[in-house]
Amino acid sequence: IPAMADRYHLYISYACPWASRCFATLKLKGLDHAIGVTSTKPKWERTKEGESHFGWTFPSSDNEEPGAQPDTINNAKTVRELYDIANPNYTGKYTVPVLWDKAKKTIVNNESSDIIRMLNSEFNHLAKRPDFDLYPRDLQAKIDEVNAWVYDSINNGVYRCGFATKQKPYEEAFEALFNALDRCEDILSKQRYLCGNVFTEADLRLFKTLIRFDEVYVVHFKCNKKLIREYPNLFNFVKDVYQMDGISDTVRMDHIKKHYYGSHPSINPYGVIPVGSVIDYSTPHDRHKFNT
Repeated sequence: IPAMADRYHLYISYACPWASRCFATLKLKGLDHAIGVTSTKPKWERTKEGESHFGWTFPSSDNEEPGAQPDTINNAKTVRELYDIANPNYTGKYTVPVLWDKAKKTIVNNESSDIIRMLNSEFNHLAKRPDFDLYPRDLQAKIDEVNAWVYDSINNGVYRCGFATKQKPYEEAFEALFNALDRCEDILSKQRYLCGNVFTEADLRLFKTLIRFDEVYVVHFKCNKKLIREYPNLFNFVKDVYQMDGISDTVRMDHIKKHYYGSHPSINPYGVIPVGSVIDYSTPHDRHKFNT
């Protein structure tokens, strides 16, 4: 049975790279009219009175937090409540993204890698850009291979640096991270995107980490060997992707910074948010040179 319009809803946080890659896929495919989106507040808050768990919460009104919306589908106050509605016996983590089935009142999927593939292929009859394929058949093996090392060393690598509590694991993750960034820089010196001259999900997954790098990961996660804007190809790549239709709508640096600097007291106990350098990703890039 083909997926129906207005049956599914995507819960995200603009702050979360995994969730915002799903929102970006929805935008790239032109599915905003068919699948609703609700964004949480950026900073984690207590999810249940008298308990120590902090997590994603929804604002009580539209103007409480710019960019965040109340949950009008389930009237949940927290993402945790969504999991409880779907399964009262759930004991796992309360993460975003959540792809929600409004008809069955349950979670279809909460794994971003799966959701971007579902949005890419299962809704083409509703998509305004059905031919935009983030996972083309002839590149699937290559995409899977790139995703594996990019995830391990970069997407997850920044977290392994940031949450390391001992010097040696931090330094190992740090070395793997910057080796992988060098590898990306080299690949992007020869072609427009990671898997060739066509944009795929591999590029989107890398982009969502790189856009957070200079403002957050360099400082907060101690990934301070180089800034992304010191890599000519990576920096131009980030601008190239940022300027694709719909992508800038999925990037809210205010949410990103409020979340990381305000939600990890073990790393930043006073929650002071570094001012940063406000990089303009809408300035011209040089990636069109690979079009010929």
